[in-house]
Amino acid sequence: MKVAVFGGTFNPLHVGHAMLADTIVKELGYDKVLFVPTFVPPHKDASKIVDAKHRMAMISRFCESEGDGHFELESCEVDRGGISYTSDTLEFLTKKYEGKLSSKLAFVMGDEVAAEFHKWRNPQRISELADLLIVHRYPDVKAMETSLYDNKPTGDYKGDFSVKFDLKSFTYPCIYVENPMLPVSSTDIRRRISEGKSFRYLVPPAVFDYIIENRLYD
Repeated sequence: MKVAVFGGTFNPLHVGHAMLADTIVKELGYDKVLFVPTFVPPHKDASKIVDAKHRMAMISRFCESEGDGHFELESCEVDRGGISYTSDTLEFLTKKYEGKLSSKLAFVMGDEVAAEFHKWRNPQRISELADLLIVHRYPDVKAMETSLYDNKPTGDYKGDFSVKFDLKSFTYPCIYVENPMLPVSSTDIRRRISEGKSFRYLVPPAVFDYIIENRLYD
C-alpha cells in the first residue's frame, strides 16, 4: 500500500486540498491520503485557528463523503498535543503502518513551504522517512495585502511566497507535482465568510454544511 501524508491547519479544508488529494491518488498511484490537521503549527501564529475539534470534524465529514475510501483523517498531531513537528508525525506513522507499506510514506508540501524546508526541525530525518511530494501553489496576494492575513509566520520563517522555491537548488530528493492546486486559499475563504460573501463552491459540500451548521468564521 502506498500512503501519502497531507498535513496542514485545514482552516478550513477547501477544494484545492481536495483536488490535490485526488491527484495524488489518481495520477501518482497512491492508495490512501492521510489528512493530518496540525495541533499547534511550529511556524505560524495559531491564535486565530479554529479549535482542532472543528477542523477534524470538517476533514472527517469530507473523507466520509468523498474519496471512495482513499481519504482518511489522521488525528495523531492533535492527540499528541503541543507543537506539531513533521518528523515526530512521520516517525509515528511509519510505525503505525509497519508491514503494510509497499514503499516509504510520502509527505506533501507546497513549494512556498519547501523553499524554507531547511529551517524545519530535522529536515534530513523527514527526507529519510518519506518521499517529498512538492506541489506548486499560487500566491495568495489578497491575503498578503490585507490585515486579515491571520496565519502570520513566526520567527525567521516567512512562509508567505516571498521566498521563491528553486527546484534546482533543493538539496533533498523530491517529486515535483506540476500545478494540481487550484488558486483557492483558506485565508480568502475565511475573509469571504466574515464579510458575508459567497464561498459555497470553494469548499466541498460536507465542509460547507459543517461551517454553516456551526457558524464558523462569522
